[in-house]
Amino acid sequence: MASRIEQIIEEIEEYIDGCKYQALSSSKIIVNKDELEELLNELRSKTPEEIKRYQKIISNKEAILADAQAKADAIIAKAQVKTDELVSEHQIMQQAYAQANEVVMIATKQAQEILDNATNDANNIRMGAMQYTDDILRNLEISISHAMDSAKARHENYMSSLQEFYDVVSSNRAELNPAAEDAVSDNTENLPKIDISSDMLK
Repeated sequence: MASRIEQIIEEIEEYIDGCKYQALSSSKIIVNKDELEELLNELRSKTPEEIKRYQKIISNKEAILADAQAKADAIIAKAQVKTDELVSEHQIMQQAYAQANEVVMIATKQAQEILDNATNDANNIRMGAMQYTDDILRNLEISISHAMDSAKARHENYMSSLQEFYDVVSSNRAELNPAAEDAVSDNTENLPKIDISSDMLK
């Protein structure tokens, strides 16, 4: 069953795939800022929950080992009771001791096998949880990187468009009044610089 983080990432991918392309462009799309931010906020809020969930799975290793130890102790205790019953019979004392030792050896072997299997299972669960968490974080890292690249590209395209419009306006004014071209150049050098940040483009 897919985690909520995986579902949100799929929703973001589906949303981006469903966006319309910008006019006269085959690579730029138009996104709804509020919808995209809503998905990203939910992704941000769910990430700690998923990580805690898999930390809890890892912590279950101790519970698995404790349960295996309890089963092993129960087997050994049962074997000890059987040993006591056997040695209480004087007429079969030697046979009882031999049977008791065999039962204890078998019980000890079974207990060790249970402990070994439980340890392997716990380690496999821990490694699987860590790998799954790392995969989630890697996908999140990739999504954030793509979002940053997209924002940077939009900012650069916007600045390039403004520069083109500015050049056209300046050229038209120069053609209308060539004598004022030098004065315009001097005046524009004294104008304050306007910083258009990426926040203004959202």
